[in-house]
Amino acid sequence: MSKRDFYEVLGVGREASERDIKKAYKRLAMKYHPDRNQGDEEAAEKFKEVKLAYEVLTDDQKRAAYDQYGHAAFEQGGMGGGGGGADFGDIFGDVFGDIFGGGRRGGGQRQQQRGSDLRYNMELSLEEAVRGITKEIEVPTYASCEPCNGSGAKPGSSPQTCGTCHGHGQVQMRQGFFAVQQTCPTCHGRGQIIKDPCDSCHGQGRVQKTKTLSVKIPAGVDTGDRIRLSGEGEAGQFGAPAGDLYVQVHVREHNIFVRDGSNLYCEVPVSFTMAALGGEVEVPTLDGRVSLKVPTETQTGRQFRMRGKGVQSVRGAGTGDLICKLVVETPVNLSSKQKDLLKELEESFGGSAAKKHKPKSEGFFNGVKKFFDDLTS
Repeated sequence: MSKRDFYEVLGVGREASERDIKKAYKRLAMKYHPDRNQGDEEAAEKFKEVKLAYEVLTDDQKRAAYDQYGHAAFEQGGMGGGGGGADFGDIFGDVFGDIFGGGRRGGGQRQQQRGSDLRYNMELSLEEAVRGITKEIEVPTYASCEPCNGSGAKPGSSPQTCGTCHGHGQVQMRQGFFAVQQTCPTCHGRGQIIKDPCDSCHGQGRVQKTKTLSVKIPAGVDTGDRIRLSGEGEAGQFGAPAGDLYVQVHVREHNIFVRDGSNLYCEVPVSFTMAALGGEVEVPTLDGRVSLKVPTETQTGRQFRMRGKGVQSVRGAGTGDLICKLVVETPVNLSSKQKDLLKELEESFGGSAAKKHKPKSEGFFNGVKKFFDDLTS
C-alpha cells in the first residue's frame, strides 16, 4: 500500500467533501490512466495510488478509520484496503451521476419517478374569494390501481429484479477507458420487470379515473393565487408516489367593486345638488350598506376612504379599505321648466362673483391663456 497521505495524493484538504474527492479523482485518473500513458510505469503506479486513495476516502467507514489511525488502519488485514473496488468507469457513474441525478453504481434500487403534477383552474366570485368557501371539484387523473396496490403485478405475484441491470435501472457501455451510462433496455430504467401483469391496469400500476375532491378556499385569495393539494396529482407508475394538484384561482370581475390587493374601489354617483349642498348617500360594502356623509361643495372625483371595509389579506397583513369615488351626475331628460331654472341659476353665477362659484374653471382657463401666450411670445 502507498504510504503517501491519501489527501495529499488527491490534492484535497482533510475537510474535503465526497464531491470534491470525486472531482479530484476524475481529473487525476484521466491524467494517469494506463490507456493514455502506455508503457509509462510511473504513470501506472500513480494511477493505482490515486485509485486507492479514492476507494478509501469515499467509503465513510474506511475514511473514519484512516483519519484516526492513518495507514495502520489497513495493515495486517485491518479493513481490507485496496481490494479492487472502483474502476475508471466509476468516475462517470459517481461524478457525473451526482450532477445529472443518477446514482452510484451498485448503489441499490433505482428511485421511482413520482407522478405528474396537475392544475385545476377555479373561477370564483368576489364574494367567495373575500369570505372563503369550500368547493367540490372533479379532476380526471391517473389513480393507483387498487387490485395490485399500484405494483402493476397480478395479485398474488410481485415484480422481479431485472437480470440485465440487477435492479439499478441503468447499464454501462464501455469504449476504451470511457464508460457511458444509459437506461437499461430490458426494464426501461425501472429496475424491475413484471412477468404476470395485473389485468386491471395492464402492468402500469395506475388507472384513469375522475376523482372528486373537496377544496377549502381560504378567505382573501385573489387572481393568480395557487392552492397546493399534496399527493392529489397523478399517481406514479408501478406504485411510485403521486404528484400534487395545484388549484389556480381566478376571481371574476364584479359589477360594483374593483379590487386592488386588499383594497376595494367603487364609484358612487351623486346629484350635483347634493354635491353642492351636501347630504348623505348610501354606499355598498361587502358587509351591507353604510351611510356616507357628503360635505358641501364636493367636486366630482373626490375620494373617501372607509377603513376596514376592504378585504382581509390571505397572508395575514390586515384588512384593506373601501375607497369610494364620488361622481357628480349630470341630469338628463330635462323638462322646459327645469332647463329654465338651470339657465336662471347659471346667470346668477355671472359677473364679478363668477370666480367665487367656479374655482376650477377659473384656474383652468387662466392656465390655457398662459399656455397660448407662451407659444406666441
